[in-house]
Amino acid sequence: MNAHEILAKTVHKIEGAYAPSTIRAYKANFERFIQCCEKQSIRSLPANPVDVANYIAQLTKSGLKSSSIRIAVASISSIHKLNLLNDPTQHPDVKIEMRRMHRTLGRSSKQAYGITAPLLERMLKSTRNDLRGVRDRALLLLAYDSMCRRSELVSLKVEDIELSETNDYTEMKIRLRKSKTDQELQGRWIQPSERSTDAITTWITQAKLGSGYLFRGINNAIDITSELQSSQINRIYKRLAKAANLPMEIIDRISGHSMRVGAAQDLLKLGASMPMIMNKGRWTKIDTVMRYLENGSTL
Repeated sequence: MNAHEILAKTVHKIEGAYAPSTIRAYKANFERFIQCCEKQSIRSLPANPVDVANYIAQLTKSGLKSSSIRIAVASISSIHKLNLLNDPTQHPDVKIEMRRMHRTLGRSSKQAYGITAPLLERMLKSTRNDLRGVRDRALLLLAYDSMCRRSELVSLKVEDIELSETNDYTEMKIRLRKSKTDQELQGRWIQPSERSTDAITTWITQAKLGSGYLFRGINNAIDITSELQSSQINRIYKRLAKAANLPMEIIDRISGHSMRVGAAQDLLKLGASMPMIMNKGRWTKIDTVMRYLENGSTL
């Protein structure tokens, strides 16, 4: 069985046990490693640590960011371990090359620009008055309230919404069935604000949604699709930021993480403690949150 066949078998074996994005990263990165090894007529699985170190040196000169190279090396490591093979990335030669890479490229990654409350308001005002605008307002408000990752936002379902009347106010709860830090499906409840509840209710009513995914794509004919891809979240944020006439240097840095970053920065300004912010955003690593909070948005 050659490396391509072993990789395909490995990917099939781990389906459902890992996040789809993780599996895609493993597959794409290891396929590139196999191709590089084939050009040099060297073995990719199991790989020789010296060959892995040379591969890292090539990637360092290729223009890739250090974060992308770390993912590539992690993929090589995981595919080996999943096949009960010695992990070549733990060899001293590989670790030395990783240190050299970091000294050359640095460790920092491009930080997503935080969409804080003032920016959120500007983006909300830029939404249109059609069905797409109704969807966009519900998406923006819930994303900020819940600090959901884009994968979490697109996974929410209409049937997981619970409504209750409290003091002349309709309280909404949405069950988040699965998140990056809850792979075993224990679930968490999201409680949108009154403003978000109104926007979500309006979207469900106008889109005539009875079940299925809460957020859907809308094509140019204003036809509603069955779901919204997580990659579309980035494009929606950028489109609305552009419509709000935000500076291009900010638009370029907006990503699917921008709502989480901005909401975390706002919570910090309001005096929330680190455990409170981590719990709200469902973070498990404090260094991740600290990176988000290093620089607050100025607009």
